[in-house]
Amino acid sequence: MIEAIMSMSGMALVAGLGLGYAAIKFHVEENPLVKNLESALPSTNCGNCGFPGCHAYAEALADDDQQVPIALCSPGGTHAMEAIAAILGVEAVAMEEHGPRTAYIHEEKCIGCTACIKACPVDAIVGANKQSHTVITDICTDCEACVEPCPVDCIEMVPLPTTINSWQWLKPGDPSTIH
Repeated sequence: MIEAIMSMSGMALVAGLGLGYAAIKFHVEENPLVKNLESALPSTNCGNCGFPGCHAYAEALADDDQQVPIALCSPGGTHAMEAIAAILGVEAVAMEEHGPRTAYIHEEKCIGCTACIKACPVDAIVGANKQSHTVITDICTDCEACVEPCPVDCIEMVPLPTTINSWQWLKPGDPSTIH
């Protein structure tokens, strides 16, 4: 019994040392600009910008050869676009600002195909196959990823109502931020 424990411990030690050496030997340096740009994005990985996720969009922004617009992130909105502009040292552009929105499913039209559930990157839509679905508004990031896959067009983006729980003061010096 002790021989088995010792041999397993020895193999684990050798494997651990091998993985540690490999991590040091094959370490790849990443562009710090990509990390800064990715921290400015909302990390929803919705693909609404045309890239497979926030990291890929940040890499494209950091690459000088690709002329990628800085205003492609709809969940991040104006705030993310201004942060990206500040990091890259470019001028912020005008961006359509519609305020906070959420997906709304017209349940009487919903056929329960689950296409929206599969498309939602943050699992904000709940429901079962051949049953009506609904959106958890606190989780929805306004990425619009669920609208296009719906075969019966029962999903629309609606503004979040301002309630006593969601209303906030305007920030001093920034009258455009209403969240």
